[in-house]
Amino acid sequence: MIKEADLPDVIPVFPLPGALLLPRARLPLHLFEPRYLAMMEDALKTPGRLIGMVQPNKVPGRAGHGLHAIGCAGRITQFSETEDGRYMITLAGICRFRVTEEVEGFTPYRRVKASWTGFERDLGPEEEDTAFDRAKFLGTLEQYFDARDLETDWDSLKEADDELLINSLSMLLGFEPEDKQALLEAPSLSTRRETLITLLEYSLRGGGDQEMVQ
Repeated sequence: MIKEADLPDVIPVFPLPGALLLPRARLPLHLFEPRYLAMMEDALKTPGRLIGMVQPNKVPGRAGHGLHAIGCAGRITQFSETEDGRYMITLAGICRFRVTEEVEGFTPYRRVKASWTGFERDLGPEEEDTAFDRAKFLGTLEQYFDARDLETDWDSLKEADDELLINSLSMLLGFEPEDKQALLEAPSLSTRRETLITLLEYSLRGGGDQEMVQ
């Protein structure tokens, strides 16, 4: 198990709107821009093979995008190269981090100084949600899927562990980037579940027009 002391002070980051990675979850990514191909190749040379996923954040009066304060680092656990030089990779979520500052340098990709303090729980065992009313939650989720003519394997959802169910839906459902950020920053599994329910209910009231991310 990775310890906080093993996590680096500086990590490369992939600012990708709407892409959410959570601890102990897996995120498939398709890399094709030269700067991100270089980022992956450099990450593979490090002991942790870490890449930080972080939401871009528009800063008034500044050209380009800033970064949200909190992201999640993932370890490259799988990768394959296509014939035309693109990479399909899988990141396994390790731990959230706080961006303390962006590092200037000669890499074509962005890097940040990362503080891991306050996210020690991410490095522990799977979380449980003791107040989780699964039947009520699945009822709300079914309404959401029906309203958007979406299909899923309900048997698998019913059998999934609390953390896998809540985190997978948080990552896969097509909420707005700011909503994804709120799910990322939830301090515990129970607060993430509460946030997820709020987003589902808001959408059912006509507050959004999300689709499932494929």
